[in-house]
Amino acid sequence: MNTKNKLKTAKLFSKEKPNAEQTERFERFIKSHYGEDCALEWVEDESLSDGFRLEAGEDIYDWSREGRLRQLSDVLSSIEADDSKKVIPMLKEAVGNWTPKAVAEEIGTVLTVGDGVATVRGLSKCEYGEILLFEGGVRGMVQSVTLSHIGCMLFDDDGAVTAGSKVHRTKMAAGVPVGEGFIGRVTDALGVPIDGKGEIIAAEHRPIESPAPPIAARQPVNKPLKTGLLAIDAMFPIGRGQRELIIGDRQTGKTAIAIDTILNQKNEDVICVYVAIGQKASSVRRLVKVLEDAGAMEYTAVILAAASDSAPMQYIAPYVGCTMAEYFMKQGRDVLIIYDDLSKHAVAYRSLSLVLGRSPGREAYPGDVFYLHSRLLERSAHLSAAKGGGSMTALPIVETLAGNVSAYIPTNIISITDGQIFLDSSLFRSGQRPAVNVGLSVSRVGGDAMTPCLKGAAGSLRLELAQYREMKVFTQFSNYLDDDIQKNLRFGEVLMSILKQEQYRPYYEWEQTVILVAAISHCLDGVPQERFEESLRKLCDGFSRAYPDSVERIKTGEKLSDADRSCITEYAKAAGYAE
Repeated sequence: MNTKNKLKTAKLFSKEKPNAEQTERFERFIKSHYGEDCALEWVEDESLSDGFRLEAGEDIYDWSREGRLRQLSDVLSSIEADDSKKVIPMLKEAVGNWTPKAVAEEIGTVLTVGDGVATVRGLSKCEYGEILLFEGGVRGMVQSVTLSHIGCMLFDDDGAVTAGSKVHRTKMAAGVPVGEGFIGRVTDALGVPIDGKGEIIAAEHRPIESPAPPIAARQPVNKPLKTGLLAIDAMFPIGRGQRELIIGDRQTGKTAIAIDTILNQKNEDVICVYVAIGQKASSVRRLVKVLEDAGAMEYTAVILAAASDSAPMQYIAPYVGCTMAEYFMKQGRDVLIIYDDLSKHAVAYRSLSLVLGRSPGREAYPGDVFYLHSRLLERSAHLSAAKGGGSMTALPIVETLAGNVSAYIPTNIISITDGQIFLDSSLFRSGQRPAVNVGLSVSRVGGDAMTPCLKGAAGSLRLELAQYREMKVFTQFSNYLDDDIQKNLRFGEVLMSILKQEQYRPYYEWEQTVILVAAISHCLDGVPQERFEESLRKLCDGFSRAYPDSVERIKTGEKLSDADRSCITEYAKAAGYAE
């Protein structure tokens, strides 16, 4: 007997009063489970025409028709079969062998509900992160546990939940369906398709929260994930398994960089997962149209928690996307996941926390908001060969206000990630797009994620740009500039110009190599500013026709030879790009 469960009274609900023999059996049962002092009280309930319900504190033994059917439903839902042809025989076997049992169910009562959150009395044994089932089929997840009640966020319409309604434990952690069927589809934060293309057949269900791979299960990040953007690949290379933050003010091209990166994964054998958090549904529709037109949806899954969705849906969306990406990573595949954006994710969590009564801290965020994102981003990794060698590369996006990178959420995520691409609003307005601020951006993986070819071509690019910025500051108020200074400023402007790139037009790595060698060798100094990008495209197209063998050697990624470097410079000069 469990002394913790001693009660004074247990209530028996049924349509008819039990006879003496039945009463004796009930009393013997409750005394053995809840103490000798526990008394039995009968309550008439006309709705229980077939069976009874015994309530002993938080334990409920439901022997009504509905209770027995619920037991059978739980048995059937636990059936797993690898082959769909085996399902019917297994169902028949389960039904034939099933015997209903007097099992104690824990049932709570809703105290309050609103803003996507319900408080529940009872269920003292439930755990953080457990899924609860409300009347009407509404699902929720436990988010806070106190001595008097629990707080639960609701995933469905909270209009179906009212004060006083019953809540059942499922004893299951939150999970979502995953599998190949989600590639090319758009789903909500629970994995339900919203693109009108029919049902998705899942390969399996996985919990949305899982521990990050330990150090022993990882290997160094040394294989490049090419974005197709010269400003990033040449100076801030991203490796497969890295976490690189994209940060900047509103409308500075953060999502454009992420989409260009997805487009550049065509023929790279990389699965892409795009998680839209708090975005307009219309904006995501346009984005999906761009991916479809480019053929990128063939390897991309989109998860949408729109701005009109509830805070719980926006909160859970990135974890669902990460679970989806983990499924592919653990199969030994390379995955790119984009969280757009974690600023709105943090705001959704702050809203939930305030409604749940948690104490606000800095900028009204709860104290555990750092853990909110660290346990998400730490799941990105390059797994060791023993674990399959798969990788998950994360590109979280964070929005700043007036360039303030010292705000709470930006500083948190900067400290979690392996570098950041900072987009400057002043550069964006001046026409420098992508508006990458070379001084504030960094990749902590660095040259380890670059091929020898591109590393040799980039050479002194960052140093040259740093000197150009410094010289420009010192000469902006000068009335006279000698020829050498003007030449150096012109060279700096050429380097800034090669970093400009049209949206949705990523460069191949061999094209980046050709452009970098030509620019750093002063072979592009004569290109007019207004026709710079057009001239770069013509340079690459012409070089590929004139020197196809060099292009093939460059594509291997091996160290750039002096002969191939000479071919590039000679062609650029002969084509008239030099002054």
